[in-house]
Order: sequence, then structure tokens, then C-alpha cells
Amino acid sequence: MDKKVILITGASSGIGFQAARMLADRGHIVYGAARRVEKINADGVRPLRMDVTDDASMEAGVRQILSEEGRIDVLVNNAGYGYFGPIETVSMEEARRQLEVNVFGLARLTQLVLPHMRSQQSGRIVNVSSVAGKSVLYFGGWYHVSKYAVEAFSDALRMEVKPLGINVSIIEPGAIRTQWGIIAADNLEASTKGTAYEGPAGNEASLMRKSYSASYFTQPEKIAAAIVKAACSRRPRTRYRLGFGSRTLLFFHHLLPDRWWDATMRMAGQIHL
Repeated sequence: MDKKVILITGASSGIGFQAARMLADRGHIVYGAARRVEKINADGVRPLRMDVTDDASMEAGVRQILSEEGRIDVLVNNAGYGYFGPIETVSMEEARRQLEVNVFGLARLTQLVLPHMRSQQSGRIVNVSSVAGKSVLYFGGWYHVSKYAVEAFSDALRMEVKPLGINVSIIEPGAIRTQWGIIAADNLEASTKGTAYEGPAGNEASLMRKSYSASYFTQPEKIAAAIVKAACSRRPRTRYRLGFGSRTLLFFHHLLPDRWWDATMRMAGQIHL
């Protein structure tokens, strides 16, 4: 096995933490980037303080890895979060932050590593997207905007860098049993308190909390294993779509007329507007 130098963002919890641990266990040199590096306690993972909304932080992180290792073979853009709320009530400041973390941070870090991958004529970029980049759920507007953007960005990037020896893969998880859904539910309630949307949003938030605590949702280790494949396989796939409901959700999203889909999403949370 060739030992790779790997940078993975959002490595302090959930999918990112598990992927960093698995890659380190396989003998790779793994830099786990996060704002709260004290939470990165996996053996073999090298904590790297980084904020994907801070350009200087990202530049310093890339410089450190190149200084210590001389190369970066794999970039895993995993950092991200979900802010749910109605288009009317989510502040533009919060909307911009959603895009800053989920899209522009990912894009900027990609820009920073690409010159070094080009110089070595090889590299892997793995972008963690979501089935939320292919379908839209109730009250998920700005989160879906960000993930649709990651899909388009990744497709464009893949075409541009393939002739340079660089592969791009997208991870498209379905419903994963992490704190993501709980945090999104909290954000949804906070963004609708005292508004015309408070009732239905509260029902949706309650459904999200119950769902993301369910044992049948996919464990993050399964998604992390897909990241390992994308990072290490000789011929990585362009897309890895997996996790609870991922294929079913997209099948019905493409099958149903728009108004039927809208009604289904509202009914799913027992919501009546």
C-alpha cells in the first residue's frame, strides 16, 4: 500500500472523525483539520487547527503540511453544517455563513492544494456532499442551496483536473445517525420562533430529532468507509451514494411531479399550511 498524505476537514466529530481514524489505521499520514482540535483524539491523526471561513487559517494549514511532508496526496472536504429555516426568516448573514462554510471554504481549500497536486501530477479531492444536493426537504432552503452548489462545483472541477492526473469524487450520504439532524432541528426552531412558520417548523423539528435518534439511520462509519475508498482506490468512482433512504429519496424525487413532492414533504412532518 502506498502511504498517502491526507488532509481532511471537519475531523473533530461524526463522519470526518471516523474517516480520519480509518485512514490513519491504514497507515496513511492524516492531518485532521478542525476548529476544536482538542476533540481529535484518534491514534495516528495529527490535529490541525483550521477554520474554513478564515483564509489565513487555511493557507497556514496547507503550508504546515507541505513543510512537514513535502506533498498533499488527498484532500477530503468534509467540513459543513446544516441551517434549516424558512427563506423569509433566515437572516442573510446566516445564509452567507452557510455558503461560506459549505461552499466557499471547500472551494478555497481546493484552490490552495491544486498547485501542489498539479506539480506532482497526481492527487485526489473528495467532496462530501449529500442527497440534499439532489433533492429538497421542507424548510431546508439554504442548506440545499449549498449542497446543490457542491455538486455543480465538483462536476466542473472533475472535468478540469482529470487531464492533470487528479481525480475528484463526491460522497452523497443519505440519513446518517449523527448530531447533524439535532443541530439542524435546533436551528429550525430558533429561526421560526414567533413567526408565521413556528407551528409547522416545530413539527418538522420534532420529526427530525426523532428520526436522527433512530437506530435504523446509517452509522457514520459506513460513510467514512466510502471516503476511504474514494481516497485510496486505484480507480475511484465519481460518486458514492449510500446511507439510509439515499436511493429511495432520489427515485421518488425524480418520479413525482413537483406539487406531489411538495405535498409529500409537508405531510411527512404532519404539517398542514
